[in-house]
Amino acid sequence: MRLSTALVVGAGGQLGQACIAAAPPEFSVRGLSKSECDLTDVRAVRRYLGDMAPTVVINAAAFTAVDAAESEPQLAEAINATGPTTVAAMCAEQGIRLVHVSTDFVFDGSAASPYGPEASPSPLGVYGASKLRGEQGVAASGASYATVRTSWVYGPTGRNFLLTMLRLMREQGVVRVVNDQIGSPTAAHTLAAVCWALATHTQAQGLFHWSDRGAITWYDFACAIAEDALELGLLDAPARVEPIATEEYPTPAERPAYSVLDSTATCEALGISQRPWREVLRDVLGSLLLAQRESL
Repeated sequence: MRLSTALVVGAGGQLGQACIAAAPPEFSVRGLSKSECDLTDVRAVRRYLGDMAPTVVINAAAFTAVDAAESEPQLAEAINATGPTTVAAMCAEQGIRLVHVSTDFVFDGSAASPYGPEASPSPLGVYGASKLRGEQGVAASGASYATVRTSWVYGPTGRNFLLTMLRLMREQGVVRVVNDQIGSPTAAHTLAAVCWALATHTQAQGLFHWSDRGAITWYDFACAIAEDALELGLLDAPARVEPIATEEYPTPAERPAYSVLDSTATCEALGISQRPWREVLRDVLGSLLLAQRESL
């Protein structure tokens, strides 16, 4: 059987790694990290797409440093807006299916119920605004595409809230975490599965939302990490988690106070269901434990 070819852009990040690991058997997958193909290098992007002739591109590359984006707006714009727009235009030219990943930060957090794909975006900072322009560029490209917005992505690799919390809990024994920002954690491997489903469901066109099920605060997330990690033996001693208000932890970029995404339409379109975030968290912690044991 001749395999279809898929290209994962941003393969060095946590989502890119998860997408490569979750590739369906009918795909031959090539991953490109930033060092191999910078999204801001139009000629390099065109060369790779031309040489590989993929049937699908999953764009998992992004400038995700929310606070740094405030002081580096041009770089954020180049990676989050110009890059995806360029990739989408080339996909349109060559008849390539594109799955692009965006963010809950396109919303301002003023809603009182989960945001559906049809909700009007209103980003608070540079990061969200640049990601929104990337969405718009993809939509205007004429390519066969699906853009999936997601939130609070974490996994066993990369830089994310889970790994930061585990490190601080081990080093300090106590963490202070905001308790007035509400959202939904999303494990990289569940998001990767949705990316592949959107890659193969070519009739799924436009905007989609995805997270694991449940709405919590960052404090709730940290408490669950502390409890489950201790139970699994990933922590040697209990860690104390102290709730604080956003104003007690000032950052250069403003965060949405509420950014829960409504994934109902995505579930219906793809014939899938969301798992509870706490259940998925235990899976990820279990994979960390397995990796720790294998390294011994």
